[in-house]
Amino acid sequence: MLVMATVSAPAEYEIVLEPTHGWLDVRAHELWEYRDLLLLMVQRDFISRYKQTALGPLWFILQPVLTTMVFAIVFGRVAGIPTNGIPGPLFYLCGLLGWSYFSQNVTTAGATFVNNAHLFGKVWFPRLIVPIATVVSNLVAFALQLIPFAAFFFYYKWFTPVGASVQPDWRLLLTPLPLLQLAALSLGVSLWISACTAKYRDLVHLTQYIVQLWLFATPIIYPMDRAQGAAAWLLRLNPVSVPIEAFRICLLGRGALAPLDIALSVGLTIFLLLSGIALFRRAERTAIDVL
Repeated sequence: MLVMATVSAPAEYEIVLEPTHGWLDVRAHELWEYRDLLLLMVQRDFISRYKQTALGPLWFILQPVLTTMVFAIVFGRVAGIPTNGIPGPLFYLCGLLGWSYFSQNVTTAGATFVNNAHLFGKVWFPRLIVPIATVVSNLVAFALQLIPFAAFFFYYKWFTPVGASVQPDWRLLLTPLPLLQLAALSLGVSLWISACTAKYRDLVHLTQYIVQLWLFATPIIYPMDRAQGAAAWLLRLNPVSVPIEAFRICLLGRGALAPLDIALSVGLTIFLLLSGIALFRRAERTAIDVL
């Protein structure tokens, strides 16, 4: 008996590439259509970073712990910088939670065009997916870094006399808000840097230097309320200062933020994000030709 099978041809479709219009032509529907690619890139970024390392994801935990130890010795014991009654290691580790997430996003996603020129030149997809994937994948590192913070927190809270100075309250539920702001802020800064490095590749090296200096202009090794005069205004103009201080308020119950500081930081974050998207979309038109 002969059995005849019919093979149905796949449905035909085509992708129409159109030039962007206006400064903020984001086309969110394209990002949604390529959400599977976004998930694959998130997985790729996380696995490739520590695929051939001896400790693997444990580096996410060791890095903030080692940095905290250095800060506690240099700035706590040698320099004697106060931490407003919060145990030094807990104070520094809480600040490094947000800063590590921000700095990793900026240094990695800031070189989007340079690191992915070979990919962009072969296939089309929404270029914004690459920096967004970096911001999302680093959330895994942030979650892992919460482990040593929780260990330090419970040690100082329950096994030391200074535990009474750590009093989290209902504001603990607001912790996702500063994290969301850091994600948006780091994405905006990354898009700015990506647009610039698409034309001037040596800015990739300058980015690491800028991030290092930015750390000392952020209240990580010192309380925000200790700054006076011009230094206080410098911290207010630094949009990273507010989410870093907000982490201490939410997780440790210590710190204070004025409504003006919050409004200024959120406003700068929105400006950097929207302007970064506009510059990135304009740069992607000619980035591959330049690189």
